[in-house]
Amino acid sequence: MNKAYSLKKRIANKEVLVGLFYKFNSQAIVEMVGHAGFDFIIVDCEHSNYAPGEVEGLIRAAECVQMSSIIRLRDATAEDVLHALDSGADGVQIPSIKSVDTAFDVCKSTKYFPEGNRGLSLTQRAANYSVWQGKESYYQHSNENSLVVVHVENIDMAHQIDKLLEVPQIDVVFVGPADLSQSMGKPGQMNDPEVVAVIEEVFKKVLAKGKAVGIYCGNQAAVKKYVDLGATYIAYGSDITVMASGLKTLKESISFLNDGGDK
Repeated sequence: MNKAYSLKKRIANKEVLVGLFYKFNSQAIVEMVGHAGFDFIIVDCEHSNYAPGEVEGLIRAAECVQMSSIIRLRDATAEDVLHALDSGADGVQIPSIKSVDTAFDVCKSTKYFPEGNRGLSLTQRAANYSVWQGKESYYQHSNENSLVVVHVENIDMAHQIDKLLEVPQIDVVFVGPADLSQSMGKPGQMNDPEVVAVIEEVFKKVLAKGKAVGIYCGNQAAVKKYVDLGATYIAYGSDITVMASGLKTLKESISFLNDGGDK
């Protein structure tokens, strides 16, 4: 956990950073994640039901424990990008990209002129509500520090990775193994040799282009494997899986009750 530099700059420095997919609507749990030492959370608007104001509260809670916040958008739209970045998130993670044209369009909305066409305002939280006092302009600061992560989670985009890497605003290509496996007709088979081969090919091309690569990992072995292959943006589990697993383990610790009592 270290925000001396922005998450984008830490990625550029090739640090291996570990985050957690976050789906609960609790600022207290966000603080727990930060105190546990995670570098960032990915607030999962795609698979959770947050209102914009609730997302802003989660971002604020992350800041309180010096943890970066990335917002996985509901969809690949400029509107969702604007809400996330205006609320003060360190970056956006863009799902549901089904074409390179979509990627070019939505990624432009992550940056101000001359790098993009993001909606212009200085009254939002990210700009300190119009009293910005940074050394550089707010526009420059935002352009230089907002992290742009795009998903490659279907076989069509994996096949178009060379063209996708031409999008200038992209910092990290994030591979979604579960959705990728489904798009290949092998739902949930993330370790299938054909699925793994596609993932490894995407890794090679992204790294050869000088961009960072990230991936979701559900266990220690996956983390080690993909870090060894060059991943520096690791999504390791989620708050839901941690809670569910912890509760199940807790209940199983007194399974002797099911045998009729303490023997």
